[in-house]
This record gives sequence, structure tokens and C-alpha cells, in this order.
Amino acid sequence: MSRAGQARPVPTRSLLVRDIQILATLDPELGDIRNAAIYVEGNVIKWVGASCDIPKTHATAEETISLPDRVLIPGLVNTHHHMFQCLTRCLAQDEKLFNWLATCYGPWQHMTGADIYISSKLAMLELIMSGCTCSSDHLYIYPNDVCLEDSIRAARDLGLRFHPTRGAMSMGKSKGGAAPDSTCEEEEFILKDMKRLIDKFHDVSRFSMLRMGLAPCAPFNVTQDLMKAAAKLARQHQGVRLHTHLAENEEDIDYARKTFNCRPGEYIKRVGWDKDDVWFAHCCCLNDAETKQWAEAGVGIAHCPSSNMRLKSGIAPVRKLLDNGVKVGIGVDGTASNDAGHMLMEVRQAMLLQRVTGNGMPAREALKVGTQGGAKVLGRDDIGRIAPGMAADFVAWRTDGISFSGAQHDLVAALLFCTPGLGPVDLSVINGDIIVKDGQMLTCSVKEVINEHTKHSIALCSHVKEQ
Repeated sequence: MSRAGQARPVPTRSLLVRDIQILATLDPELGDIRNAAIYVEGNVIKWVGASCDIPKTHATAEETISLPDRVLIPGLVNTHHHMFQCLTRCLAQDEKLFNWLATCYGPWQHMTGADIYISSKLAMLELIMSGCTCSSDHLYIYPNDVCLEDSIRAARDLGLRFHPTRGAMSMGKSKGGAAPDSTCEEEEFILKDMKRLIDKFHDVSRFSMLRMGLAPCAPFNVTQDLMKAAAKLARQHQGVRLHTHLAENEEDIDYARKTFNCRPGEYIKRVGWDKDDVWFAHCCCLNDAETKQWAEAGVGIAHCPSSNMRLKSGIAPVRKLLDNGVKVGIGVDGTASNDAGHMLMEVRQAMLLQRVTGNGMPAREALKVGTQGGAKVLGRDDIGRIAPGMAADFVAWRTDGISFSGAQHDLVAALLFCTPGLGPVDLSVINGDIIVKDGQMLTCSVKEVINEHTKHSIALCSHVKEQ
């Protein structure tokens, strides 16, 4: 078997999900539907409506699932992650970004391909069980035998729709960067491997389960030459997008001023990253001119509220960004700076954090940012809402538990207002495949993954030297 595993076959059977207590399609024409039904053929939604209106042609299917006492929404889309980081949670607990990184680099440089595979698998489990059906990942460190195939195999094993990015660090401390030299690679090799991965794995077709991105890690650990070369390479291949960290905190801004004599807005123009095939993580510290620049250029943002709070980075001006027409999605970020990968909780944090600033964000708008917003950031028009012709990606939670008691009048909003007490998803369908049913993961043994992951984490964390 290939190190990247095998792509999952596309389902060919029909599926009818009916008797849904409340379906939030997040489609402007369909809206919310009570006692709803969804008819799927293969991996595509063919019909959506009330259960009492199911056409005769769709009244029976090869598989039927009844979902009373459930709220169902489109699958959530995660736009920023470092899945390997779930091996090193709770480190440097009171530090800001650069000191936190200095602590984490110690164990990370000892990682192997086996570490990447098991950490990706656990991170994906956490995402799937919290409502995510499509995720990006930013793997930017390649010590020992690590390669991107290790995380691709995990996604294929579990059935997650995946946007892996070939990250990179090329500028270590000896060249003025922030990372240890031992964690960096030569740029010629980085670019060669980026092209190899695009040629081998990138699938731009509609309903694709795997699309590649290129992601030099950050302005403080790669050269401007690599940023320019990655952009040139990506634009030679349809649908390959560009990703990096930007304007994460004031220290990040200060580094740009000192090193490049400019702010982020000028930096991205210099390296050719001011286009609509680019999305940046964080952007907590944009000024008004940069907000306008992002909107005009069509640049996207992965908003990572929990990580930004944990590392004292600041609050991204999401309300202002959305009002100015900037594409915004939600990212859980790495599970060493979050320190969780609970996708629904991250959407809730985004909603609440904008209220802290006095600007506000309604629950349904937050859900749209976490679904359609993420889809737009990743360059997709086939996920993010439930409607005929869209990918069969949707998730459901039980509504007969403690958290929903008292919120039956608006179960959709309750998904975010009452999140802390909710259990895992009751149902997850990804690309027409049933991945979770009755709250149980069908594509792996959760206990076995946790046990194996714990062993790898304990071994890796033995290399930690707190700063």
C-alpha cells in the first residue's frame, strides 16, 4: 500500500435521511425546514424538503436514516490547523507566540512520520466528532522521515474532505529567522517537493476529496524569494491555493517593520500574495487600509479565536472584515495553541469574541462563516450549504439532551449558545459516506487511536525544555 493510503471510493448507493426535527440548510432559498428530508445519490444531494413532500421517485432508497430529535446543518469547514501539534498540548501555558514556539520546537524536531500519522488521525477525529467535514492542514516542519503523505493517509482512512498544504521553513536563526536551523529545509528542495505533491495528489474536480495548497510558514521563517517562488508555482496549477500566517500579533508587526521596513499590506504586494487565491491565518492586527486592501484583492482570512486568546495575540476585527466584504472562515489552529480542535466550539468562540468588541455577530451568521465562509476561503462552491447539486456533507446532533432543554424554540442558535454541554455529533455524512452514526465513529476505533496517540505524545514531550 502507498504511504498516502488509498483514496476512498465514491459511494454509488442512494441515501434518504428523513424525519429531521429541524434542518438548517443555510441556503438563502430553502432556509430552515422542520420534519425535513435529504435525498442523496452517490456523493451529491439531489433533493431537499419536508418529509411529507418527498417525491415518489425519492421515497425509497438503498439506505434510509430517520432523525427525529435532531438538528442538522451543513458540515463545518476548518480553514487553519497544525494537526501534529495535538501531540504537545498545554506547553508554555502563559507565553506569547514567539516564546511558545521556542518551547515547542524542542519536541517537534524529534517527530517522525509515525507521529504525523497518528496525530493527524486524532486531530481529524476531534474535528469530525465536533461537526467538521472538510479541513485544511498546515504541516510546515519535516524532520527525520516526515512527509505530507502521512497526514493524507489519515484523512483517507477516516473519510475527511482534506486540503493539506505543503508548508515550509527555510530561514533559521543563523539567517535571521525565528526557528532552529535544524527545523528548516533548503528552498530548492522545498519547491521540488511542492511540485511533486501537486502532481501526485491535487484534484481540482467538483466534489474533490483532496486539494493541495502551498504554505511557506510565516514571514519570520521563510525568505521573500520562497514566497514569490511558491506563488509562481501555485499559479501554474488550477485550484492550488496559497496560505501562510500574517499579522498574528504586535510582535509579528514589529518584526515586519524591522526586517522589511513595511507593514503586512506592503509585504504581500512585494511577494505577489495580494490575490484571490490566497488566505492568511489570524490577521489580528490589520489597519483600516489593509482591511480595504484585503477586500479589493479577494484575500481570505482564517479566524482562529481560541488560539489568539490563548497566545495573547489580540482579537481579529471580524465584524469590520465581513462588513467590508472580506472572505472569512474559522480555524481551530494547532492543538498546541488552542489547545483543542472542537470545530463547533470554535465557531461559538468567534460569535462571542465579536460581542466582546461591542460589534456583535448573530448565531446564524457565525454558522455561515463556519460553513460557507470557510468554503469560499478554500475556493470551493460545492460545500457549505444543503441544497440540490451540493456535496453530501452534513452533520446532526441530538436535541433531547440537557443542553437543548429550554432552547427548543431555536435549536439552530442553540448549537452555538449551548455548545459546552453538547455531546459529539450523532451523524456525520461526508461525500455521501456515513462516517458517524448514532454517535459512533465508523471508520476507526477511537479508543485505539487515543491509546496510540498517547504513547507517541508521552515520548515526544520527554524532549520538552520549558523556556
